[in-house]
Amino acid sequence: MSVVLDTAEVPPADRAEYWHEAVSGTFIPLDVSLLEAAPAPATLTSHRLGTLQVSVVQAGPQRVERSGSLIARGGEDHLTLALQHRGTARLVQAGRQVELRPGTFAISDAGQPFAKELAEPFVFTAFHWPRSAGGVSEEDLRVLTATAFDTGSGTARLVAAYLERLSRAADLLEPCLAGRLATTALDLLAVLAHERRGRPVPEAPEAALATLARVKDHILRHLGDPDLTPERIAAAHHVSVRYLHKLFRFEGVTVARWIQRQRLDMCRRDLAGPTAGRATVAAVAGRWGFVSASHFSRAFRAAYGVCPREWQASEGAGRPPGTSATRPGAGHRSAWISAT
Repeated sequence: MSVVLDTAEVPPADRAEYWHEAVSGTFIPLDVSLLEAAPAPATLTSHRLGTLQVSVVQAGPQRVERSGSLIARGGEDHLTLALQHRGTARLVQAGRQVELRPGTFAISDAGQPFAKELAEPFVFTAFHWPRSAGGVSEEDLRVLTATAFDTGSGTARLVAAYLERLSRAADLLEPCLAGRLATTALDLLAVLAHERRGRPVPEAPEAALATLARVKDHILRHLGDPDLTPERIAAAHHVSVRYLHKLFRFEGVTVARWIQRQRLDMCRRDLAGPTAGRATVAAVAGRWGFVSASHFSRAFRAAYGVCPREWQASEGAGRPPGTSATRPGAGHRSAWISAT
């Protein structure tokens, strides 16, 4: 669900204070100074995707600062990537100064002081996440912080395209898929950092990671297709079946097992949902590509320790303590973005 903050209905004399509180409340403690005598209306629309917060910000000229005293007030463990769409910005942090124009992005580290000046009306999308979400190491961060990335080509283009599609789809995504998307975005940033340092990505070259992300995207958009086979997936991406299997070695699992895990996860969610009691187990299984009810029941029990009907009944009645099940493939990463 999106959260929209709009100053259009706020009296002009109160907009500066309202906007300062809105920005600090959405991200981290910040000092926000509007550079217009009569502040124009501004909007901030945010979505939550697991640990990743996606916010579209549209406003007039302003200056944003993060001082040592504000760092002491909290939020120091967060990072923000700003993808510029309109207007320009100047970011100063860690002894660096970068100019951002439409089609570029940069990352700021909330654990260090910084200043950002937007001298004209602007629009950007901010991707805000805690360090604990992983993906980007401290070494990566030193390379990425306050560095302007041009999205015209290379990995930066891939990162920007992925993030833009993620932002557009944010309000439509199922909560159980949102965290996976965020993880893949952070993986791509790690690839970008390795590329900037001139080092290969350990065990997973840039091209392979990019292809793997696209393959996962395809699989998760076609989970309900019972004919979703390695052969058809490989053909859809113009790669050999052998190469497809090689890609999934990065996940530590076969293609078929990865597909089954995602299908089981979707079935588990549906069987525990508010309308679960009105759906038969067979209908839920068929919705997510299982053609055999008996095979589905065996796979479900193997993954969760209970049969589908027991899970459905316990969730509908409120599962008693001590009977929680572990989702399959915990720790494995996947990606899905709806087609745009």
